[in-house]
Amino acid sequence: MNKAIYIATSEAHSGKSLVTLGLMRMMLGKTAKVGYFRPIIDDVKKGKKDNHIKTIISHFELDLNPEEAYGLTRTEFINKRNDGREGEVLDIIIDKYKKLEERYDFMLVEGTDFSGEGTAIELDANILFAKNLGIPAIIVSTGIGKTLDEFINGLHLAYDSFKEKEVEVLAVIANKVQEENIEIVQNGVEKNLPKNVFVNVIPLIPSLNNPTIKEISKALNAKVLFGKDHLNNQAANYKVGAMQLRNYLTHLEENSLIITPGDRADVILGALQANISSNYPSISGIVLTGGIIPDEPIVKLIDGLNQIVPIISAEQGTFEATNIIGSVRAQMYASNKRKIITSLNTFDKYVESHKLNERLISFTNEGITPRMFQYNLLKRAKQVRKHIVLPEGNDDRIITAACKLIEMDIVDLTILGKRDKIESALKRLHIKTNIEKINIVNTGESEHYQDFVNSLFELRKHKGLTMAMAEDLMCDVSYFGTMMVHKGLADGMVSGAAHTTQHTILPALQFVKTKPGVSVVSSIFFMCLDDRVSVFGDCAINPNPTAEQLAEIAISSANSSINFGIDPKIAMLSYSSGASGKGEDVDRVRKATEIIKKLRPDLKVEGPIQYDAAVDLSVGKSKLPDSEVAGQANVLIFPDLNTGNNTYKAVQRETGALAIGPMLQGLNKPVNDLSRGCTIDDIFNTVVLTAIQAQGI
Repeated sequence: MNKAIYIATSEAHSGKSLVTLGLMRMMLGKTAKVGYFRPIIDDVKKGKKDNHIKTIISHFELDLNPEEAYGLTRTEFINKRNDGREGEVLDIIIDKYKKLEERYDFMLVEGTDFSGEGTAIELDANILFAKNLGIPAIIVSTGIGKTLDEFINGLHLAYDSFKEKEVEVLAVIANKVQEENIEIVQNGVEKNLPKNVFVNVIPLIPSLNNPTIKEISKALNAKVLFGKDHLNNQAANYKVGAMQLRNYLTHLEENSLIITPGDRADVILGALQANISSNYPSISGIVLTGGIIPDEPIVKLIDGLNQIVPIISAEQGTFEATNIIGSVRAQMYASNKRKIITSLNTFDKYVESHKLNERLISFTNEGITPRMFQYNLLKRAKQVRKHIVLPEGNDDRIITAACKLIEMDIVDLTILGKRDKIESALKRLHIKTNIEKINIVNTGESEHYQDFVNSLFELRKHKGLTMAMAEDLMCDVSYFGTMMVHKGLADGMVSGAAHTTQHTILPALQFVKTKPGVSVVSSIFFMCLDDRVSVFGDCAINPNPTAEQLAEIAISSANSSINFGIDPKIAMLSYSSGASGKGEDVDRVRKATEIIKKLRPDLKVEGPIQYDAAVDLSVGKSKLPDSEVAGQANVLIFPDLNTGNNTYKAVQRETGALAIGPMLQGLNKPVNDLSRGCTIDDIFNTVVLTAIQAQGI
């Protein structure tokens, strides 16, 4: 079952609060625990709570702390975005959302309100949030002030914007439509959207669109003189009291707001009398302008009335106050029960909730974004804590990455090297990590040194290894670190920042050895592209694999993908697609594909296939129209090391993609090799991968 929905809009004042309220009650009727989250909220004064969050938590009595229910304030979001820290924004939002998702059966996520930012900026932000949270969207749009064509085109544009970023739109709700146009709008929207998109139309409900006296008072920063218990009265329109009373009374309408200077006792008393008269419509309240309070006899008279409406005093003059009142937009807030009930009743009446519910529960998300992938890596690494050894303690990058891992409390670490040199490096790098949290081992002085020497001798003496050779080798950090893994003193090893690939993995091949049934050790990179994560293999180990080895690499890569939450669709890459190509190289890929299908019929695999046909849907469908992999591949197996290594580096450099790895596959225990050009982040990510691998051993 889908666990969440993102409620988004493409413009301000769409009325999405009505949809949020209706969906919350609908889902609470289907499942016991429903959570609520807002990625971005408007700035609130210290000690105050976001109005949306307060309303939802209060009305539905959710077991939810308001501080947990949002990611960032608008100012925090804008500042980070302007500083180029969009990644940090996503990390915060994903982290806070995921903590809530773990506690609830279903999550309602409400997007931004388009207040203070350009429409395009906020629309893009909402799409980005929905994409990285991995949840589908409902788009809410308002029909006020639009022709039918403008309304339909605007909805279609918003829909296309989400779809272009691969965010599934489950439903669109046309809100605030004139009741006589409901059927026309319903048919028009349905004709312009795919059939699987649920479409509903909600009419304009005037009482939901009218601001309350409370909202007007807040906008004017006014003082409440009378009627505090009736501040939720709604102002359907406003009338300025500038003419004589006998003329003014004829202009009153139901729920009018009276705006008049505070010294116009005739208008004030006349309006109050009209409110209780059966011959005149009721009024919603009175705004006294100019900061003028009526004389004491008038105040006393008002105070003695049996029926009263809110009377508020504003410092602004009549003209200024009227302009401010005209710009006040109605909102939903916790104390206005009447408006909440009206919203819920409207949703129930006009939204086919059973059809919408079917769309919600039947949706499955097949993709994963780079940010979500990295979040999941950290989360999984922390679930079962592992001990990783880093042999290259003389490298500043290793030391820096190790301190970052320790500070984030992800793994236990052993660094091989001399303690005094590592301490000096920490001072030189201005790193203040508590060194006592890191286990530092100097190989020749270790209490395990002689035991490791003896073990290596016993394991390799049949290969001509002498005791003296074993002693020399065990002073080598790669051998010592690998023996720690072999002996169970560490769960995995990460090396290669200062050593060759052969130097790193040779000890592992000698005594850690491969898993049963595995004949070839291979590697994969997790390529975190702009909007997806792909697996590239083999880009680091095997120069010219045979068809049998290619098949094994593909199967190992598929298993690794599954272990890391990616549903594998395997592309066996070549210079031709399908049956068109001839030659030894393409035949080898074709044979490897056949072996995979025979050994693992459960896997989705296509080959031979060209790179563009593997990842581009339009190209894939044109070349291999019946393939379930073409255009959608996320596990890409290269025919040789030359192609794989150059391709991953080209993609990484030209697109700015983050390449996590290489991660070695096929060993009994995880030993992973770094590139000598690796960054601190590369080391950090590879250690996290290694820790997760160790959990599955």
